[in-house]
Amino acid sequence: MVRFLPPVAASFLAFTLAGCATVTRGTNSDVEFVSEPPGAVATTSLGSSCTTPCSLRFSRKEEFSVVFRLAGHADETVEVKSRLGGAGAAGLAGNVILGGVVGIVADAASGATLEHAPNPVSVVLKKLAPAAPPANRSRAPRRPAAPVVPQG
Repeated sequence: MVRFLPPVAASFLAFTLAGCATVTRGTNSDVEFVSEPPGAVATTSLGSSCTTPCSLRFSRKEEFSVVFRLAGHADETVEVKSRLGGAGAAGLAGNVILGGVVGIVADAASGATLEHAPNPVSVVLKKLAPAAPPANRSRAPRRPAAPVVPQG
């Protein structure tokens, strides 16, 4: 029975170290939204929204678009993608060294090696041109028609 302890201990160690990025980074991340001027409503294609400056939490695997709206300014849309992040790559490398295939699969499946880009999502909103005043359609006052004089 003592002979089986090292393989069992090794298996336990491998499973506890598996998914290094999943453990150290988690499967969700906060994405910050910033606008100039502040106070815009940032609405994502996933249905969540907040007023800038703000942040929302998303699964690292989720990609989405966000529309910034502020009265008197043109709407601005930004695409947010998921990509392999620097810290995620380090976690993946840790799996190669310590966690093995189980850790690599766990991190890839959970999305823990990914990060959102851009983050923060920052826009400068363009002010709309003021509406032109309505054209003055008043006409010059009409002169009364000349009376018709009967001839004869």
